[in-house]
Amino acid sequence: MKRITTTTHSKLFMFLIDIILIAIAVAIANVLLCPRWDMLTVENVKTTIRTAVLSIIVYEIYLNLLKTYRHITRFENGLDYLLYIIICCLSGMTLAIIRKIGFNINPMRQEILASIIVAVELIGIRVIIRFFLNSIFREQEKGDGKRYNVLIIGAGYAGKEIILNIKQTMNNQYRIVGIIDDKEKLLHYSINGVEVLGNRNQITKICREKDVDEIFFAISKIDRNNKKEILKICQETGKKIRVLPSLEDLIRNKNMYQNLRDVQIEDILGREPVVLDNKKIGKLIEGKTILVTGAGGSIGSELCRQIVKYKPSKLVMLDIYENNLYNIDIELKEKYAHISTEAIIGSVRDVKRLEEVFEEYKPYLVFHAAAHKHVPLMEKSPLEAIKNNVFGTYNVANCADKYNCRKMILISTDKAVNPTNIMGATKRLCEMIIQVKSKNSKTEYAAVRFGNVLGSNGSVVPLFKKQIAEGGPVTVTHKDIIRYFMTIPEAVGLVLQAMSYAKGGEIFVLDMGEPVKIYDLAVSMIKLSGYEPNIDIPIIFTGLRPGEKLYEELLMQEEGLQKTENKKIFIGELTDLNEKDITEKLSKLKSLVEKENTPIETIKEIIHEVVPTYVIQQNKQNENKKIILTKSKKIIENNISSMDKVKVIKERKTYLNNGIKRQTNVKNY
Repeated sequence: MKRITTTTHSKLFMFLIDIILIAIAVAIANVLLCPRWDMLTVENVKTTIRTAVLSIIVYEIYLNLLKTYRHITRFENGLDYLLYIIICCLSGMTLAIIRKIGFNINPMRQEILASIIVAVELIGIRVIIRFFLNSIFREQEKGDGKRYNVLIIGAGYAGKEIILNIKQTMNNQYRIVGIIDDKEKLLHYSINGVEVLGNRNQITKICREKDVDEIFFAISKIDRNNKKEILKICQETGKKIRVLPSLEDLIRNKNMYQNLRDVQIEDILGREPVVLDNKKIGKLIEGKTILVTGAGGSIGSELCRQIVKYKPSKLVMLDIYENNLYNIDIELKEKYAHISTEAIIGSVRDVKRLEEVFEEYKPYLVFHAAAHKHVPLMEKSPLEAIKNNVFGTYNVANCADKYNCRKMILISTDKAVNPTNIMGATKRLCEMIIQVKSKNSKTEYAAVRFGNVLGSNGSVVPLFKKQIAEGGPVTVTHKDIIRYFMTIPEAVGLVLQAMSYAKGGEIFVLDMGEPVKIYDLAVSMIKLSGYEPNIDIPIIFTGLRPGEKLYEELLMQEEGLQKTENKKIFIGELTDLNEKDITEKLSKLKSLVEKENTPIETIKEIIHEVVPTYVIQQNKQNENKKIILTKSKKIIENNISSMDKVKVIKERKTYLNNGIKRQTNVKNY
């Protein structure tokens, strides 16, 4: 026997309720409009019963045709209620036609009144049931935790939907204290019972007066500068901030509350969106075989993600590190099953392996992202930087020439400009290699130079997040150190655009926007996590690392700037290099690599010979390794955060014992 479900019971219940309500409406209309002396006659009673039965049939036909019994009463809204009014109008007109063709039923005026009464009854009973059900669900969802006071930023559609979602499903968790909006005409008006309290300049005051716990930034469409400014004001309140993502993400998920995410550092930096000429990029990629070296890395993997969107005939991904390569390969196969992808394990140092790959796949375009990038590690292992960065690039460039690739794009770095470290110097030499190769090859070589990318391997952002999660301290090398930042998708999008502009030998320089103080970045990230810098989470200065600059440059002195079609991409002027010079430079480095136990200082001197702009830093170990505690021992040990004091002090002592103590003598911590 088929089991009767709760849903079936609900439909049957509403069906019976509606039958009763329709019959009552016909009776009420008859009582109100029928003359008293006719009311109790046998004929009148028969007519009223006939009208009621016919009305029930007509109304139920329309209620079922328009599938009203499939509505979830708890979530019905204004549009659903409008549908009931339409049903009543259609039913009234149908009954009027039935009367017109000769059926003996109640007069027209009674049918009109009955239709109005039915509409009121149908909507009224559903509002009562909705209110009753929501009360039950709220009671069931109640927990022991406190309700958090929430301030909504934005009185538009997104703000309205969030308020509605919270009131319907999370009223036991959140209490909405008010709305912030810059439109003066909305001041003191209400949305779903929540008042607009003021504009952005009153956020701090309102947070204090209303004892706000969390701020929900609910503006889905806003320019970056305004968003950045409002979020900075919110950040200064010290409250937890949650923000709506892009309009595209909102369309994917209609529940506004579920779209809210924690505010990210990218929101505070306020980067302008990248505008790409997709048609030009697609023309080069669609239907072609594309090779990406270092495909498992943060830049390489994002290159793969964006390249597949332009429908290449095959994407070949080369990397020496199998785990990351496996992850990006699985990701692309799941999302883009129609695109042919090949994950190849191999090293750019291995000429034979490279030639096998180029011979088999004959790539049309090559994106060379494989490199050693960590500055401190390369200072300790300079020969590895030379082998991987310099000769790896040389090998890939030679294969691109030998197998007639259309273009090869080198991923370079701002650290190649007047380098003060081994990594930057080797990258500068890579740029020289591709500039020289472009003079004697049909392949068009180019390099794209940009600064730090948020969230990449080696970026300070993941490091700061980890340190904050562990209770601190957050380590900054120097209070005045500045860096340029860009998101990974933004950087890669501009790399693809630069590729479409390349004609041979260019060094493309990306507009990285305004430089960011790393100390300010650390402060922002601590505040975004809901802590107070130097009170809950201390910031300490560890001194500049070997080879590290206070600031990075994007151009060398001898380079100028040419504009491109994209306002965020510029071209550095070609430097005067020839193949003989590069051959001699590489010969010196090859001899160096083949020798054993060469002192690091000697290696640096030879690198300076082949890269004249490379500046060998003097040994300032004692000065640079000095650690300056941003707050005294007393402030740290009297930590006033809500975290367990003993745990915090223990974690910081462990950190000092394991790491900082090796660099400097911290006896009295």
